[in-house]
Amino acid sequence: MPVARTVTPDGDVILLVSGESAAARAAAYAQDDDLTAVIEITDVAPVSVPHRIRGRAWLAGWLTPVRGDERAACAALLAERQPVGELLGMRESLDSPNGALRGGGRPAWMMLRLEVGEISVDDLWGAEHVDPEDLAAAEPDPMVAHETELLQHLHAAHGDRLGELGGLLGAREARGMSAVPLSLDRLGLRVRFTGGAAGSFDARFDFPEPVADICGLRRAMHSLFSAASH
Repeated sequence: MPVARTVTPDGDVILLVSGESAAARAAAYAQDDDLTAVIEITDVAPVSVPHRIRGRAWLAGWLTPVRGDERAACAALLAERQPVGELLGMRESLDSPNGALRGGGRPAWMMLRLEVGEISVDDLWGAEHVDPEDLAAAEPDPMVAHETELLQHLHAAHGDRLGELGGLLGAREARGMSAVPLSLDRLGLRVRFTGGAAGSFDARFDFPEPVADICGLRRAMHSLFSAASH
């Protein structure tokens, strides 16, 4: 398991791993030879709901150590995405050309680069292949840093109002079912309805317009709840 990871503007994945990890040992042994690798990413809903896995992604490509002048730039990218406190103990390793060495000459931490050649995704929207160039061009959703906290808050404090959203589904029967928020992004909210005669199903509620921040999200949620109450 990498300690941290991020994506470069070119679409490569930078991984920070223990120098004792299998990936670090394999990359060091391979030197500059091609070393194929696959990263599997599992997305789990941050609330208690049946079938919590929201999706999986597989990124396949070629793994090499990050060396020389590239180390500082890659370390800076990792620090942007990772809380500083978690990287403080690794600063000596990240800032030095060869890493802080343990006994036997092995670095305590190693940065690896995965040059992505193929991506597969299987999530709530379906299964498909993704072009690596699309990964390089993608921007993080503005809600990604807040999604966990917001979904947990909606689940704990607004479960009744989430249930009212079932009234927006038209002919689909959601009366008497439990409603749990499953995912949230700039475009809308996905809710899982369970416990009724219809079994369980997911419903997607689109916002009137994409949201860019928390203030915009509050307005969008107010519009959804207001529409459901009329």
